[in-house]
Amino acid sequence: MSVLDVLQERGYIQQMTHEEEIRELLEKEKITFYIGFDPTADSLHVGHFLQIMVMSHMQKAGHRPIVLIGGGTAMVGDPSGRTDMRKMLTKEEIDRNAEAFKKQMQRLIDFSNGKAIMANNADWLLNLNYIEFLRDIGVHFSVNRMLTAECFKSRLERGLSFLEFNYMLMQAYDFLELNRRYNCVMQMGGDDQWSNIIAGIELIRKKEGKQAYGMTFTLLTTSEGKKMGKTQKGAVWLDPNKTSPYEFYQYWRNIADADVEKALALLTFLPMDEVRRLGALKDKEINEAKKILAYEVTKLIHGEEEAIKAQKAAEALFESGGDLDNVPSVTVSSDVLGKKILDVLFEAKIIPSKSEGRRLVQQGGLYINNEKVESIDEYIKDDMIKDNSILIRKGKKEYHRLVIKE
Repeated sequence: MSVLDVLQERGYIQQMTHEEEIRELLEKEKITFYIGFDPTADSLHVGHFLQIMVMSHMQKAGHRPIVLIGGGTAMVGDPSGRTDMRKMLTKEEIDRNAEAFKKQMQRLIDFSNGKAIMANNADWLLNLNYIEFLRDIGVHFSVNRMLTAECFKSRLERGLSFLEFNYMLMQAYDFLELNRRYNCVMQMGGDDQWSNIIAGIELIRKKEGKQAYGMTFTLLTTSEGKKMGKTQKGAVWLDPNKTSPYEFYQYWRNIADADVEKALALLTFLPMDEVRRLGALKDKEINEAKKILAYEVTKLIHGEEEAIKAQKAAEALFESGGDLDNVPSVTVSSDVLGKKILDVLFEAKIIPSKSEGRRLVQQGGLYINNEKVESIDEYIKDDMIKDNSILIRKGKKEYHRLVIKE
């Protein structure tokens, strides 16, 4: 089974520029391909996870991934899929973020001995001479045609800066540079990058007289069409300091029944026969599939040890009688006795604000040791402390443990 068959069967591919040629190329040759990552945050999130999985499948089939960090383009901002401009970063921030990305990717991608490359487009973009760039690259772009691209059309009504209008030229130039430096012949990316990918392919054809290829992925969405990896707190991050392994596990454990099969196909390496079997389970049995999904995904991102801990913590809470040591914990001083519960939870950062805490209590969604908190003025009493800790529950499934410092 070719890697293209694998990617198609698992549901990754949205569009391809030349399907038959790509099939032949991937079966007969070992190619170099690239995916661009915007380094504006200090961690990757679940949306990037799908792209890392594609790189991993491709690398396993013998192809070489280039992770392109947009250190140059991040100083401009990408209009694709956005209605606002991105904040501009310093070079130091970009380098630090790139290092964090590499560390997270190394669980799934082998960077040793040139098997994968991390490049930064700042290396060629920041030293460009503007007049030369316009004469050499700008001459090949039709403004009329660029304005028909989806990424620009949606911004025209609100106002598109000339700064952002350059973005397509720069991304196309990235592909050309990677083609020249590493013989990179394919760009992959989210479906919102389609216009930019085609621009790069055409630039390589015009400048080098060579054929290049493009492929876009399906976006990671729920059955309702919403982006997966979003919670009330914001994005689900791959950095354990931003989203703990337990919270990460719980996110996948609690996804909708209709999304289980898709997530198993895209975000684990389980064989597709097993994915289909688990996805077909109904009612209570689908919970077993969700546990497998949560465990497998957490293991890929945080390692087996953290996945087992998260699994045990979840079992301790939902199937009672287990070990609570792995539940997210906050240590508080023993002078919490007699303090208002909402004050303590706010100081421990378990609730983002006291107004959010009041709302939680009024809606009947706050529990202490599985007893509902009835009043916003309720305070911490002696009998709430069991084994030097208090178990807090927000809503149906979010647990925290307050550990009392002796």
